[in-house]
Amino acid sequence: MTKADIVNEIAKSTGLEKIVVQKVVENFMDNVKSSLIQNNNVYLRGFGSFILKKRAKKTARNISKNTTLVIPEHYIPAFKPAKIFMDKVKNSVK
Repeated sequence: MTKADIVNEIAKSTGLEKIVVQKVVENFMDNVKSSLIQNNNVYLRGFGSFILKKRAKKTARNISKNTTLVIPEHYIPAFKPAKIFMDKVKNSVK
């Protein structure tokens, strides 16, 4: 499902114009991104959490040059689904 599909489904179920729904969806995504950039997790009860995960410092290899390099510790965005959400998906997918 794409962002356009989500906008169409919400517009159809609510009766709102697609342009309004698109602005709301894009604004939601911008708010999630800016919260994570400011090191704040986003918790949506019953759906899940957008969190930052810390990746530890590690040594990697460049195979083509046969050299090693150090990748410093860094944070990546991640999504952790709520237990209720996970249970619904587990029980519905066959």
